[in-house]
This record gives sequence, C-alpha cells and structure tokens, in this order.
Amino acid sequence: MPAKRRALEARGVDVIDLGTGDADLAPPPAVVDRLREAVGESGFSRYPFQVGLRAFREAVAGWMERRFSVRLDPDEEIVPLIGSKEGIAKVPLAFLDPGDVAVIPDPGYRAYLGGTVLAGAEPHLAPLTADNRFLLDLEGLPSDVERRTRLVYLNYPNNPTAATAPIDYLDSAVGFCRERDAILVHDHAYSEIAFDGYRPPSILEIDGAREVAVEFHSVSKTYNMTGWRLGWAVGSREIVAALTKVKTFMDTGAFLAVQAAGVAALESWEEWVPTNVAEFQRRRDAGVTALRSAGFDVEVPRATMYLWVAVPDGWTSESFAHRGLDEQGVAILPGTALGWGGEGYVRLALTVPAERMREAADRLGRLLG
Repeated sequence: MPAKRRALEARGVDVIDLGTGDADLAPPPAVVDRLREAVGESGFSRYPFQVGLRAFREAVAGWMERRFSVRLDPDEEIVPLIGSKEGIAKVPLAFLDPGDVAVIPDPGYRAYLGGTVLAGAEPHLAPLTADNRFLLDLEGLPSDVERRTRLVYLNYPNNPTAATAPIDYLDSAVGFCRERDAILVHDHAYSEIAFDGYRPPSILEIDGAREVAVEFHSVSKTYNMTGWRLGWAVGSREIVAALTKVKTFMDTGAFLAVQAAGVAALESWEEWVPTNVAEFQRRRDAGVTALRSAGFDVEVPRATMYLWVAVPDGWTSESFAHRGLDEQGVAILPGTALGWGGEGYVRLALTVPAERMREAADRLGRLLG
C-alpha cells in the first residue's frame, strides 16, 4: 500500500492518507524548545542506560498520580522506553518459554504477536467482534489454552476497533490473571485521546493489578511525537525489573535529550492536551457524519484516533482498501493488516483536517455506486 501510494503521488494524484496513525499535527512548542536546549548539553550525549533521566521518571510518576491517582516508585515501578512498542514486544522475552501461551487480541497491534513468536511461545489469537463489543473474551478460551496462558495482552482504548473497556471488565481481567499467575500487559497508548467527557482508566486503578500487571504509555499519539520514540512502562516491580533486564541486553535506553523533552511534554499535559484532543474530535465528527451520509455503517468512537468502518457487502477488507487507493486516492488500512479477525472492516486514521476527512468520505462513497 505505501509503495502504491508513492506511485500515485508521483503521477500527480491527490492522495488523502488515512492509513497510518501518524497525525499531521505538531508537538507542544515547549517540547521542541526543550529538545533544542537539551541537545546542546554535553551530558545528554552519554549513554542513558535503563536508569535514564531521573527527572523523566519523576515526571512520569507525578503524571500517573495526577491523571489516575496511582502512586508509583520512580526507581522500581517505572522504566523509560524507546517508544512503548519496544517494551511491549520485549515483555514475552522475559517471561515466556516454549509451550507457554500469550493471549492476543485479533485484530491487534502486531508487536503483541511478534514479541510472542520471537520468544518461542505460542500465540492464541482471540477474536474481537461486534457481538462482544470488541472485548477480549477471556472466559471463552479453550481449556488447554487457558491452562497454559502466561501472558494476556489488552489494549483499551483499542487499536484498531476504537472500543473502550468498562471498569468491571478490567476488574475481571485482573482477576483472571491473578487466578492463573499470568501477566497482564495493558497497552495504554490512547489513554488521553478520548472524547465527550470519557476518561479511560489505568489498569493500575484496579485492586490487585499491581501484583500482575504492567501498563505501557507513550508520548507518540498524545503529543504528536511518533518519531521521537519515547514511552514508559509502569506497574509490578517484578515485571518492570524483568523488562529492564531484557532491555540491558538489547538497547541502552532512550536518548537523554528526548527524555528531557518528555518532561516538558508531561508538564504541558493539563493545558495543551485538551486543545489537541479537540482537534481530533473535530476530525472524528466530520468523518463520522460524512461516512454515514455516504452510506457507511460507522460507530462514533469514544476514544482513539481511528474510525472502524464496516465494508459493504460483497467486499473484502483488502479489496475495498486497494480500490479506495487505486480509484479514489484514499489510503486506508484493511482490517486484516492487523489480523484476520479484522476482516470485514477498514480503519481510517484521523490524520488530516476535518475538511479532508469529509472529502475522503465522499470519495470512498463513490465506490458504493
């Protein structure tokens, strides 16, 4: 798809790219200014190692307490990451052996599957369907899978379905993992992109989660810093320590100047983030309204930067996505790009202004005839 898009653009086609979750928005100005300063500080050019920048750990701890009322030890319950993706993929390397099972949402972020396969463990792809509100059904696992489950991936608000999880569901997931001595990995990359007053909870707010859970956060989507590669993991001391140990063999930590900029990002959260989220909401509202007018079935998401759209009868996810690009110049992601459980849907990212979202919907509507 990216190669096809480039070829179309080379021929002068006006392509609207809604395929990748990489918004055309700028980071907070204070973050850019702080990076400019930090790269000139000679100490920041040294190895960061896993300890990283103490100020960043403290900023993470302060933000987690302000946002979720969760108090964390900056030294033992937090580890900086080179983006949340690398930590998410490395957790299985710390805990899974051949024969162990990781339960993975299907569709879902591919780092869950990749990390499990690299660890030599067995992935069990659990379907997310509209019938179960796109919630991972832990009670419906086959008995043999349940017996060998050592790790469960959750992601709410969810990529790609934009589903959100109620507190009672998160509570039951924590209970499931505690009963089976399994690790609960919660990918919380979209915790701050939420609309209409909804505030996604942290898994660490659930009683007992601190014993079995690790949660991953990132500056990528919240602060429009996808290329900066900065995130963090928080939670169980044992899990954080094991992840840190794996990282010592595979990387030397995130650039200290970027961690300094991350402090500025977290300090801008209260004032800057609502304005950024308001822009995503304008795009969401424009996209949903235009898609519905064009004849598509689409729900109004309460969170994330995605629209999860059912493809018309007679189409596959891939055929619709390819024709959308070939014939209408709109790049979208087929649901199957994130697992076969995504068949029947395409994902549209809120990566362009509202007027371009409307134009993209109008173009896709032409495929309906």
